[in-house]
Amino acid sequence: MSDLHESMATDAPVENLPWPERFRELAGHATDERLKAFYEAGCVAPDTPLKEVPFVGLDFETTGLDPNKHSIVSIGVVPFTIDRVHLGGSRHWLVKPQLPLHQTSVTIHGITHTDIDKAPDLSEVLDGVLESLAGRIPVVHYRGIERPFLNVALQWRIGEEIRFPVVDTMAIESYLHPRRQPNWWQRLKGQQAISIRLPDSRLRYGLPHYPPHNALVDALASAELLMAQVQHHFSPETPVGDLWL
Repeated sequence: MSDLHESMATDAPVENLPWPERFRELAGHATDERLKAFYEAGCVAPDTPLKEVPFVGLDFETTGLDPNKHSIVSIGVVPFTIDRVHLGGSRHWLVKPQLPLHQTSVTIHGITHTDIDKAPDLSEVLDGVLESLAGRIPVVHYRGIERPFLNVALQWRIGEEIRFPVVDTMAIESYLHPRRQPNWWQRLKGQQAISIRLPDSRLRYGLPHYPPHNALVDALASAELLMAQVQHHFSPETPVGDLWL
């Protein structure tokens, strides 16, 4: 029976493997040494209790929302566990986008042409970015940005994709508040819709207000939000596989 299971695991598509096994498989196929090192750092098993998981708050500011049409302009990372933020390991990069800035994005994140005029390309800071993520589970607020944008950026620069699990604090809030839009009767009584945006989600847990749209600040904000979510709705013993996506 064990031989059959080993044969099935060997023949299974990489996407169907548990994350630790997937990382080992991807490490064997990666040709870029930086990406290979990222995978070789490994991934915790899905049954690992949250209290034992090394996390990293991750946030990108971008020129838009479509990873195939827009670019990363800044990256923030903040390592943490569910009971402590390690601010000393935080890092922040401004990077020059492949495509020009749009006035709309400048208005949102405040990063201007002057700011990025002498900024490096992402390829020049990729070592530091991947080192900051290696061995940790990224925590984001809306998984539709960081993972796909980094994946497309690496395809353009090194011709390889990147795969990793994330814990999405927005997805957790969505799960906790499935009926966010009040019905007509509730609206008539003055009930407001429940926002799952990062600042509004933090307010529900009594977390302080931070100015939004700074990659480092938002990475910290996402880290603190997960810590609060775990304290209020889960347990330090909850397996990380229950939360990651």
